[in-house]
Amino acid sequence: MLFPARRRTPTTARLTAPLAAAALLAGGIGSVALTAASAQAAPAAASADVDVQDDFNGDGYADLVVGAPNATVSGAAKAGYVAVTYGSSSGLSASNKKLVSRSTSGVPGSATAGQRFGSTFAKGDLDGDGYGDLVIAGGTPGSVILWGSASGLTGGTNVAGYGAAPQAGDFDGDGKTDLALFSKQNVGGDDPEGAPATLWKGPIARTGEPAATLNILDKSEWWGYGADDASCVTNGGCEDGPDSITGPIVSGQVGDVNGDGKDDIVQWTYTGDGTWGNQLLYGGSAGFTTERAPGDSTGGVAGTGVGDVNNDGYDDVVVGADDWSEKVRIAFGSAQGLNDAGDQTFDQSLPGFPGAQESGDEVGSAVSVADVTGDGYADIALGIAGEDFSGLTDAGSFALVPGTASGVTGAGTQVFHQNTAGVPGVAETNDRFGVTTALLDVNGNGHRDLAVASTAENSDNGAVWLLRGTTTGLTTTSAFAFGGKDLSAPYTDALFGSALR
Repeated sequence: MLFPARRRTPTTARLTAPLAAAALLAGGIGSVALTAASAQAAPAAASADVDVQDDFNGDGYADLVVGAPNATVSGAAKAGYVAVTYGSSSGLSASNKKLVSRSTSGVPGSATAGQRFGSTFAKGDLDGDGYGDLVIAGGTPGSVILWGSASGLTGGTNVAGYGAAPQAGDFDGDGKTDLALFSKQNVGGDDPEGAPATLWKGPIARTGEPAATLNILDKSEWWGYGADDASCVTNGGCEDGPDSITGPIVSGQVGDVNGDGKDDIVQWTYTGDGTWGNQLLYGGSAGFTTERAPGDSTGGVAGTGVGDVNNDGYDDVVVGADDWSEKVRIAFGSAQGLNDAGDQTFDQSLPGFPGAQESGDEVGSAVSVADVTGDGYADIALGIAGEDFSGLTDAGSFALVPGTASGVTGAGTQVFHQNTAGVPGVAETNDRFGVTTALLDVNGNGHRDLAVASTAENSDNGAVWLLRGTTTGLTTTSAFAFGGKDLSAPYTDALFGSALR
């Protein structure tokens, strides 16, 4: 996410104390032996690449959040939880963690079957105290905010009614982190329902009180009625009106596409008749203004990332292959917003891209955009969950595609899968390795590390892998893999890794 008042950090969507050993079962990841993380010191200055929203305990290392929305918690099937693993100079440790569910002490509510707590979440320093905070979507009942501190995440503040795809950023450009909140809606049908939404201006008190509450949309965007319709302003319930966004929102990414110092949101939303698409919300002092963004699909969620691929000062929108073209698309930012005329599309046939393009590869099943090498250009991490190789169907892989002044050229692209030397595990049919990704600097060395998941690993238990970032890209040295069982968390059919940030 981008916070103009701080270091610029393209999103999302991202471990280890050095790997001591990995016990690999024939079926893939089994139990993973980890060394303990080093004792945490008092908060220190963050590295040049670690933003405050990624650092819950202020020690200068990014912390990884993993969603396990289908986990059974307190006997409730698919109640869900999130696992927070704290960064350190040696990476992450299975022992240096916090597990959060509706059954966690201090978290409002109770574990409920089918709630899928932790399907999505957002990071941001909501109260302005220098520690990142975590907003966890909790379905129809709403969301929960956990607050950062020197000892990590603490407490739990209820946000009633807004339980889908929260997003944090400085949306009005005042230097304070705001929170965009969206309600959980049913997905399906010919016409999408308007999704109730609100915008909380920061700072946000730990009681859950924002500095102010704004309509989610600027008056110029109140569709279907005049901007002076007093009844809609008063009641806030008009379809697609000031407190409503078109269609159920299932995910989002934050960045500054037009370089105006106000963060923008790219949202993946249901558009009706079994189709999906992206919409772009431009930040502003009176709420968001909207336009269509690249990305259309009839197959459900596609990956979307935001970051400055060509290093021109404007964030770009990168969208995974859709059902029509099966190509990744980059829409470049500019002072006028997205520049459609300059879009770039590519797939695995791009020169320098290892591997072969095939129908159904799902290039960009997940997308994360951030600078791994430190050259100033954001690189693109692409999940390729439908990749076939070695006689295995949908085993999955992922790629890191370097950014350049002209977008992407393919030169220097790296591709990894579970049969790559140094990557823990064994590739299998239908693993769909690469279904989610995240880029963040968990060891504070100035290079983003890549976390990548397979939610189908070990019969839908799910697992997450980490490859370290370097000046030349990603390395399998000290590559690490873990699942819910390694964290002493619920793991059976948990879909661990469904969301990463």
